[in-house]
Amino acid sequence: MTNPSPSPQEMTRLLAAWSEGDHSALDKLAPLVYAELHHMARRHMRRERPDHTLQTTALVNEAYLRLIDQRDVHWRNRAHFFAIAAQMMRRILIDHARKRASAKGGGAKFSLEETAVLSDERAAELIALDEALDSLAEIDERKSKIVEMRFFGGLGVEEIANVLGVSPDTITREWGRAKAWLHREIQKS
Repeated sequence: MTNPSPSPQEMTRLLAAWSEGDHSALDKLAPLVYAELHHMARRHMRRERPDHTLQTTALVNEAYLRLIDQRDVHWRNRAHFFAIAAQMMRRILIDHARKRASAKGGGAKFSLEETAVLSDERAAELIALDEALDSLAEIDERKSKIVEMRFFGGLGVEEIANVLGVSPDTITREWGRAKAWLHREIQKS
């Protein structure tokens, strides 16, 4: 039988204690975080071939190592932590995609309704998305962060609203606008 997931309040308490230097909090938090990262990574990788070059465990391990290596971060809550995890996964996936795309060519067609997955075929798509997100961040950083948290991190509307300190309706509205902008931007390239 698996342990029930901790409440968001419990994770927030453990994250705060870890931020303040309590190493025993990290010991309690590590298996919880690792399990959640694995769940996020499985969402990314679920549509991939079993033999593609970046496995779920490798993505989880890399993200986990990068997260626990963070210094001087004061985690506000569980959603804040997993927003940072979404950034880490984005960087890992894009780095891997760039390596794969350099050996191949290809256009960029994809749906923002899917979570990020990585295969040789999708490498160019993720690179195009990454570049478009960077452009979007220059004109509207919040919309860029919404896409990053939703697409790369798999966070829900409520969690993103919590991280950004806005209403869920604002997130829903800006998610729609960001998707439309990104589609137009990517079609230009």
